[in-house]
Amino acid sequence: MATATYTVKGMTCGHCVSSVKEEVGEVSGVTSVEVDLASGLLTVESDSPVDAAEIVAAVEEAGYEVAGQS
Repeated sequence: MATATYTVKGMTCGHCVSSVKEEVGEVSGVTSVEVDLASGLLTVESDSPVDAAEIVAAVEEAGYEVAGQS
C-alpha cells in the first residue's frame, strides 16, 4: 500500500471536494481518496505507487491546481 499527500488550491465547497475525489478516484491503481476542504489536503492511497503526474492531471481535470506534494 502506498500513500501520497498533495495540497490542492482553489477548492471552496463540498462540490469541489466531490469533483476532485471523483477524478482522482478514476486514476488506475488508486484505492482510496480523501480530501480535506479546510486544509486543501488530498490523500491518495494505492496498491502501488502512482505517478504524481497522473494525480496532478486528474486534479487539473477537475478544475483545480496542485500546489505541492508531501
